[in-house]
Amino acid sequence: MRTISDAERRNRIGVRHGLSPAHRLDSVEAVTRAMTVLHATEAATVHLAVAARSEGVGVDDVDAALYDDRAVVKQLAMRRTLFVFPRDLLPAAWGSASARVATAERKRIAKAITGAGIAADGEAWLDAARAAVLERLADGPASVAELRASVPELAGMIGGDTDKTWDRPVSVAPWVLTHLGLDGATLRGRNAGHWRLNKPSWSLAEDWLGDLPEPLDEAAGYAELVRRWLATFGPGTATDVQWWLGSTKTAVTRALAEVGAVEVGLDGGATGWVLPDDSDVGPVEPWAALLPTLDPTVMGWKQRDFYLDPAHVPYLFDTNGNAGTTAWWDGRVVGCWVQDGDGAVRLSLLEEVPPAGRAALDREAERLTAWLDGTVIGNVYASRQMKQAKLP
Repeated sequence: MRTISDAERRNRIGVRHGLSPAHRLDSVEAVTRAMTVLHATEAATVHLAVAARSEGVGVDDVDAALYDDRAVVKQLAMRRTLFVFPRDLLPAAWGSASARVATAERKRIAKAITGAGIAADGEAWLDAARAAVLERLADGPASVAELRASVPELAGMIGGDTDKTWDRPVSVAPWVLTHLGLDGATLRGRNAGHWRLNKPSWSLAEDWLGDLPEPLDEAAGYAELVRRWLATFGPGTATDVQWWLGSTKTAVTRALAEVGAVEVGLDGGATGWVLPDDSDVGPVEPWAALLPTLDPTVMGWKQRDFYLDPAHVPYLFDTNGNAGTTAWWDGRVVGCWVQDGDGAVRLSLLEEVPPAGRAALDREAERLTAWLDGTVIGNVYASRQMKQAKLP
């Protein structure tokens, strides 16, 4: 059985993820395809993930790809996480990962609606609310606030009836819109706020995309997601694939067989999987990169020891496994980055790097500072190290 070393896996990150300067990409769509999908829970992650992997691509280019060309589209999918997908990958998600989340969300919403006394039959209420939203969106896109004002079913609030500090009333509107988005009935459209904030309007999927493709069936959908994951992240273990998909072991086993995945050995004795036509990328010049919170490279594998010292995890990830910003040298995470009050990017390293590495990281900090052009990014998922390093 062929063995792929940790060093080769790190080389692949530099080449296939567009992080090595010699392999940077030239468009938002190219970056998204290279990474399979981009994380979008924090709106700024999309723009910063593109900035790290491209040359000559600015904020306006990312917005144009999302909202004008619509070559890439925001979609809630794996692990109930918001991603940016290449447009042609949406049917795979709708039929598999998004559908799985939709089933769980239907049960959760129905239980909450019934428990709050809003309706005796929570599922019937959800169906009625969905229909009312679709009827309103047939007249054109609308923000959440506009939908709440015009669709009575979305005006309700749940919670806030105890003295617990965490118990605050929440609107039912995002629940309904989330469920509609999961099955591809609606999509997040133009952003009403600054690019670093998630303030979407909502549109009917057919209005946003025009030609609306049919979802793939579950097996075909998972197979296509796994095929693209292997092209981006392979080799990876079955555990990595299952975690990334948020699916079952059975679904992963079936998908790996469907794409003809091949077993390979990994350093440490584990078994990984690659596509049948997989090939090594060969030597790569050492590279530096500064990646945003929840970056798709950082969040691509569950088992990360080949690029991340386990001792760094408590400093760079929160207790739920969400990654903060990361600084990379020669294929490994060596720390994080923050901004000062003027928007300048500053490094906070957790280990020694050679002078060439420090110089390369400093150049990346200057490059990112120039790209941000004074914009200061707020982070919901700030890591312990980011909080400790935060500058006035």
